[in-house]
Amino acid sequence: MEERAFNRQSALILIGAIVLCNCAGFLGALVTSTGPGTWYESLVKPAFNPPSWIFAPAWTILYILMGISLYLVIMEGRKGRDVRIPLVLFAIQLILNTIWSFAFFALESPVAGLMVILPLWIFILATMIAFFPVRKAAAWLLIPYLLWVSFATVLNYAIYILNP
Repeated sequence: MEERAFNRQSALILIGAIVLCNCAGFLGALVTSTGPGTWYESLVKPAFNPPSWIFAPAWTILYILMGISLYLVIMEGRKGRDVRIPLVLFAIQLILNTIWSFAFFALESPVAGLMVILPLWIFILATMIAFFPVRKAAAWLLIPYLLWVSFATVLNYAIYILNP
């Protein structure tokens, strides 16, 4: 009996993966405050600091791409491939992603942010490397995320330097 490529169960797994990633973003957003009168607003920021309104749509798109990437790897696992290590790496980077918001915003600490974002970057790269042999598209979908976190790392460092 031939399995359909995309069915109701597949759709639920895709939706679940996207929701999971967006929940991580939502948890981070709970402690992220960038508006008037906030600690973040009072910081000296580099000239390349983007406007605050760009972060929510950028992260939403990135979390959707992460969810699709996760879904692709989960589906390969359902076909019998061993995806335990790639999924563990994905989970670690997702947890670090959430922790960064708490380190930077809740603790109001650019140095704590750096202590989290550097391992985050490493785990994103490790996840991409682990995803590649499982499903190439899953790895490629994480490229915008790695690029954004690379930019965020430079921004975090610049804020640290400008606010001793």
